[in-house]
Amino acid sequence: MKIDAVTIFPDYFAPLQLSLLGKASSAGIVSFGIHDLRSFATNNHHAVDDTPYGGGAGMVMLPEIWGLALDPLMVDDTDLIILTPAGKRFDQPMAVELSKAPHLVFACGRYEGIDDRVRAHYSSHQYSSRNIRVHEVSIGDYVLGGGEVASLVMIEAITRLLPGVLGNPDSLSEESHNEQGYLEYPNYTKPAVWRDIQVPEILLSGNHGEIAKWRVAQAKKRAADNL
Repeated sequence: MKIDAVTIFPDYFAPLQLSLLGKASSAGIVSFGIHDLRSFATNNHHAVDDTPYGGGAGMVMLPEIWGLALDPLMVDDTDLIILTPAGKRFDQPMAVELSKAPHLVFACGRYEGIDDRVRAHYSSHQYSSRNIRVHEVSIGDYVLGGGEVASLVMIEAITRLLPGVLGNPDSLSEESHNEQGYLEYPNYTKPAVWRDIQVPEILLSGNHGEIAKWRVAQAKKRAADNL
């Protein structure tokens, strides 16, 4: 998988070189390209925004600069993800679907967001006919300073689903928000008693059939408690 991100703060994406993501990159499972939006600015001050038509608070990011940055990235069969609080909420099914894509491009807006003509342009037939898809996505019902943090959340959730990224792929089938819709059961490790709290006896029994039943019951209970 190829992942590109366009941002005015490229340093935000340094964590992509750490932990599982760094290992996946080194192994060639995923490759990252981070692009500085300001490098495409054509004005003397490298400004990337201007006042909104119709008035109002804040600034809006300029469409032409975004076009110059995104045009080279819009190869056939690409998913363009525009991070915005007004977008569709990101969830595990969306992560699974996007993990099947060969190329993701994250557009990290700031200020009052990106001029909406950028979304409209790349949603037009000339791009959809090349299997280019545009998604407006939010990671939750709150507002961040920009799309960088949201992009990192999505990238981690998506890339960990790629074959070879996790050391034990069975972890995917047992964790929260899996296909069964349960939340992951509680986990414990040594010692058996910590600060007077005992590990559930069933986990010490060695009866793997009963342990499996207990874990399913706990997963269902957690899901019900969070409704």
